[in-house]
Amino acid sequence: MELLGKTNIDFIGKRNIAFVISSIVAIIGFIGIIQIGRGAANMGIDFSGGTAMQLKFSKPFSIADARTALHKHGIAKADLQEIKNGNMLLVKMAGAAVGKQSELVQTSFKTEFADNPFTVESSTEIGPSIGDKLRKDTMIAVALSLLGIILYIAWRFDFKFGIGATIATMHDVLAMIAVFYILNKEINLLFITAVLTIAGYSLTDTVVIFDRIRENLHKNLKGAMHNIFNGSINEVLSRTIITSLTTFLAAAALFLFGGEVIHDFSLALLIGIGVATYSSVFVASPIVVLLENRALAKQVEKA
Repeated sequence: MELLGKTNIDFIGKRNIAFVISSIVAIIGFIGIIQIGRGAANMGIDFSGGTAMQLKFSKPFSIADARTALHKHGIAKADLQEIKNGNMLLVKMAGAAVGKQSELVQTSFKTEFADNPFTVESSTEIGPSIGDKLRKDTMIAVALSLLGIILYIAWRFDFKFGIGATIATMHDVLAMIAVFYILNKEINLLFITAVLTIAGYSLTDTVVIFDRIRENLHKNLKGAMHNIFNGSINEVLSRTIITSLTTFLAAAALFLFGGEVIHDFSLALLIGIGVATYSSVFVASPIVVLLENRALAKQVEKA
């Protein structure tokens, strides 16, 4: 299926604009990583420790009344999210003392909502030391995955291609962190799952373009590197857009109809799909062109 037909867009020629945009996003992403490392961002209980509960009430309730009930019983800092389809309530208390908070929440609602009984659908408690360890282990896992990417691409293609793919993947990770940090969204294990998912998606998208570039390099060794890369990207442009669009629609369905629990996860996927498509065209390929041209220039100097 061809969505666009034959195109002749100068993607590589727009690399300077793309690099400026990507640099700004990367800087914000680095700031976000520093804040996450310090535990100063909006950290979920997975990384900061705390208590999370999902309650199902028998009748509709007011989120304001629920917050008032908790305040009366000494729980001042609690993040409440109402799930209207099912009369359910999510209660999150980051950094709260583990062990007693769950019982205190149940006591509060049993007292204040005596005519509206509820059941505990799920309850999670994570100590601060465990949360700190999870945060550090997660950052190591992301770093190791990026290292694996550069080794794989370097083995399959060329070391310069590996550098391009790794920078593009790092760009995607930083972009997702930047958006979530700006929006003050919660950083939790679901978000990290989305980040690693998009890292794999970005790599797949980049490999398809690199495969076509490698084919055309073998066919047209005398052509200008700029033209070969542009031609290759244009040849697979329809495939790239169709793949990204279908994946985006699936993630959009999760975002719109998946419910509150996976709302931020699906949002991260939506952001990541768009960013990964952009980076495979405007980040990975232009970087390889720059490295290839530099290598050719050195060969000319030596000759």
